Amino acid sequence: MREFTLPLEEKEIASLKAYDRIVLNGSLYVGRDQVHRFLFEMIEKGEDLPVDLTGATIFYMGPSPAPEGMVIGACGPTTSARMDPFSPALLEKGLKVMIGKGPRSAEVIDAIVRTKALYLQAFGGCGALYANTVKSVKPVAFDHLGPEAMIELQVEGFAVIVAIDSQGGSVFTR
Repeated sequence: MREFTLPLEEKEIASLKAYDRIVLNGSLYVGRDQVHRFLFEMIEKGEDLPVDLTGATIFYMGPSPAPEGMVIGACGPTTSARMDPFSPALLEKGLKVMIGKGPRSAEVIDAIVRTKALYLQAFGGCGALYANTVKSVKPVAFDHLGPEAMIELQVEGFAVIVAIDSQGGSVFTR
């Protein structure tokens, strides 16, 4: 497996193809439905976003409380399709990598290709394994959402599969 440090560079994104297995290290954001809706509404209103999405990676997951001695509880992926109505706008604002599980809409795939981005598949059922890759957790926006707030994670050894590459190659089509 190839190993990469976030944020990914354009040439790294272009080199990755559907079905590639990779390992990520570095900083990524966490946000689910409500975070995406708030960011989308801010974009529509022309407001400044709470974080710079340029080159950013976002992971669709809801963390569970951290057990003693851990920085986060189980943190597996959630279904990505729920973010589909908002994802093209975030990609246009500079988001480069999305991590979740399950297929994406045609509109999202078109936006991935147009913006030269990636969709990565995290392994469902591996929340405890992913928790071991998280080295730090920092809230960054929408604290009122509690466990669904936007947070920043520092990860080491975060294993994923390229599900949709920057040219539109996909593990979901044959």
